[in-house]
Amino acid sequence: MSDDWWFRHGDERVVWEGQPRLSMALPGVGLGVAVCTLAAAAAVLVDPRAAVGVALGVGVMVWAFLRVRRTEYLLTTRALWLKRGVAGRSVRRVGLRKVQNTGYSRSITGSAFGYGTVTIEVAGGDDLQFRRIDDPETVQTAITDRTASDDEGIPGSATQWRSVLSVLREIRAGIE
Repeated sequence: MSDDWWFRHGDERVVWEGQPRLSMALPGVGLGVAVCTLAAAAAVLVDPRAAVGVALGVGVMVWAFLRVRRTEYLLTTRALWLKRGVAGRSVRRVGLRKVQNTGYSRSITGSAFGYGTVTIEVAGGDDLQFRRIDDPETVQTAITDRTASDDEGIPGSATQWRSVLSVLREIRAGIE
C-alpha cells in the first residue's frame, strides 16, 4: 500500500496496515452475474438489444471489486486512518485520544477463514469499522495497546495530591 494518502506527523510510524478481503466484493459480483445472466437470457429470448445489460452487469462486478481494492486501513502511533472510494476518495483520520472503546466480531465464515470486523467507538459518535480484515483480534489488541499507552496518567504531583487530601480531611473533620 502507498502512503501518499495520509500525512505523517513528526515521528509517527505505521503500526498496522490492511485491507478488506476480496470476499467483501462477493455480493456485488453475485448481483453483476445475475444481471449478466438475465440480460443474456433476455437478448436470446426477447430482443437482442437487451445484451446491453451484460455491460451493466460487468460494470457492477468491476465496481464491487474496485470498491474493496481501493479501501485501506491504517493504524499509526498517533491515529487510525480509513481511505475508500472508487471514483473519488474519502479519507478519515481519528486520533487515538478520541478512541473510547474497541471490539471485534467474527461471523461463522469469518471464524472458519480467519477474518472479522474491528469496531472502534469514537468520542462524539460516528464509529469507525475495519471490515473483513485478517486476524481482527490482533488488530483490536494493537489499537487498545496504542490507546492505553497514549494515556497521560494522573495530572499533578504527589505533593499536590497530598495537599488535596489534607484539605478534604479538614472538610470532613469540619462536617463531623
